[in-house]
Amino acid sequence: MGRKASHVALECTLQSHPNMVILGEEVATSKMTLFDLTTQICDAVQARAEQDKYHGVILLPEGLIENIPEVYALLQEIHVLHAQGVSVEDISSRLSPWASALFEFLPPFIRKQLLLHPESDDSAQLSQIETEKLMAQLVETEMSKRLKSGQYTGKKFNAICHFFGYQARGSLPSNFDCDYAYALGHIAYHLIGAGLNGYMATVTNLKKPVSQWQCGGAPITAMMTVKRWLRGRRASQIGKPAVHPANVDLKGRPYQLLMRNATRFLMDDIYRNPGPLQFEGPGANAKTITLSVEDQDYIGRIQQLRSYLDKVRDIVKPGCAEEVLKAALSAMASVSDVLTVMSAPAYKTEY
Repeated sequence: MGRKASHVALECTLQSHPNMVILGEEVATSKMTLFDLTTQICDAVQARAEQDKYHGVILLPEGLIENIPEVYALLQEIHVLHAQGVSVEDISSRLSPWASALFEFLPPFIRKQLLLHPESDDSAQLSQIETEKLMAQLVETEMSKRLKSGQYTGKKFNAICHFFGYQARGSLPSNFDCDYAYALGHIAYHLIGAGLNGYMATVTNLKKPVSQWQCGGAPITAMMTVKRWLRGRRASQIGKPAVHPANVDLKGRPYQLLMRNATRFLMDDIYRNPGPLQFEGPGANAKTITLSVEDQDYIGRIQQLRSYLDKVRDIVKPGCAEEVLKAALSAMASVSDVLTVMSAPAYKTEY
């Protein structure tokens, strides 16, 4: 679960220690193809087979398919054709040559699922696309080739797939979940009582005891940006507001913790079953590993940034030294330029 971001997959990996996890953010950043992913999994299977380990667990996030650049581009073409009113039966014949080649390469069941109408936010119906079965079939085909060529001398590869949809979000809440939800509801009540709308209830300082949590509200518009793209070669730009995506930080502590243990997870069977949630006894108040190893939560880091800005405002005021003013102008201009480039809307051309 988790849509396009892989936060849930990362947390489940840190909790249960599968042999391998493929995060969507890794794939998107490295621009990995279907062939790259297949090779990576096959190499892992072969490495374990060399130690007589013919079993293993691989965890895939449901949004993986949209993070594979070539498949994402194919989906974009399909969605444009949907928007133009092209029937599902005719879409395959209207694809560009490279997209048509990729579409025909994919198994029939995946083709049918990719042709489903997109969600309201133009994303694919990720829960309906059986990415795990696609990867299992591609890996099985590649392992059979390696077996015939003598590159792989182990047992025949056989995958068993499981999709954890409602099971993953239908369990009991933890004590942390209950406290967090109660706090959010209480904040929402006060926002309504104050006559405010367009705000999202926020709680920060979550690593501390509940008595030290900091409650507030954030304007939803402050979290939004306008994405722009082109529909057709001569069409005008179309803007659509959307909330900033919160992807897995590949430089953050949770991901670094995963990387430090990736080899051990792959080669050693150190599977872990955290067990059912308990409201009393040992571990009743345990937080997610992701939250526990982070320096600060997201909103907390924004507040830290604001404190720095407040310090600059206090230092640079009428009467400050000319050198201080020059240094502040130079530094802030540089920061402003960098942030402007990083936050500029990405322009996509759709035909």
